[in-house]
Amino acid sequence: MTEKDQFDVSELQGRSYLADKDFTPAEVQYLVDFALHLKHLKKRNIPHHYLEGKNIALLFEKTSTRTRSAFTTAAIDLGAHPEFMGAGDIQLGKKESIEDTAKVLGSMFDGIEFRGFAHKDVEELAKYAGVPVWNGLTDEWHPTQMIADFMTVKENFGHLKGLTLTFVGDGRNNMANSLLVAGAMLGVNIHILAPKELHPAQDVVDIAQKFANESGAKLLITDDIDEGVKGSNVIYTDVWVSMGETNWEERVKLLTPYQVNMDMMKKTGTPDDQLIFMHCLPAFHDTKTSYGQDVAKKYGITEMEVTDEVFRSKYARQFEEAENRMHSIKAMMAATLGDLFIPKM
Repeated sequence: MTEKDQFDVSELQGRSYLADKDFTPAEVQYLVDFALHLKHLKKRNIPHHYLEGKNIALLFEKTSTRTRSAFTTAAIDLGAHPEFMGAGDIQLGKKESIEDTAKVLGSMFDGIEFRGFAHKDVEELAKYAGVPVWNGLTDEWHPTQMIADFMTVKENFGHLKGLTLTFVGDGRNNMANSLLVAGAMLGVNIHILAPKELHPAQDVVDIAQKFANESGAKLLITDDIDEGVKGSNVIYTDVWVSMGETNWEERVKLLTPYQVNMDMMKKTGTPDDQLIFMHCLPAFHDTKTSYGQDVAKKYGITEMEVTDEVFRSKYARQFEEAENRMHSIKAMMAATLGDLFIPKM
């Protein structure tokens, strides 16, 4: 790490984590490495109770498997008590203003996680809570997923800078936004491969390009499949229709040519030992769920964003990636709320 990249870890204390762009590249890199360290401790049953005695509020407007599980287990491993509140348990922005809710919860809890729709809601929570607020996902950004994702990439390749990650699918969603910016911060070449109608917003591209100019990362936004995947080390995809959206027919028509299949993996031209597949999950890779069967029947398809062959292949890392949500969220909570300078054994 150069002198320019160095920072005082104590500067993370008390801060909210709402989007990667609000942090420095050195801080994001630190969280990736700290998450890897905490995973090492977890695997060896070494206690790391950096949040002993803390209480964490988990606010969920959107349903969740990985984010809820990761925050719950991460909090417990760190010695904290997590309290889950779903959409039916909170008055957020309905009977009670976000400001009032933030002030009440901030007086009772030491940290607050929020998973919802509008990014302005989590920003307002952070403004008034008086305690760290962590974004478990909004329509614009998914920062906790980024730490897990680049942690997974570093586990597989031993480094980040200079690698190429191609996101295939809806280039305007929170995953594409987050990967474009976080990757640029970390020196990872990011390709967004999507039909022109689904290319990322220019303001997001501008944010990413500013970081890329500093890190040396190369950014590519394209609808050309051959150009988009060439030389990629990571092929990454996400569901075609995000939570809260219902435009299945439009998305299926636009994105069917961009399905991740073995032909696309081969088009990278990358040696097998330097190529992986990632997906933030849940994935529509077969029709075993009732949800999958309904969609397949309506549109006459059996697989969507990724084929079952790729999903179960030697390239697949999505379940390592899912586990890493816990370790990365643990790093984020410990760094912003815990006392990292006094060992808690």
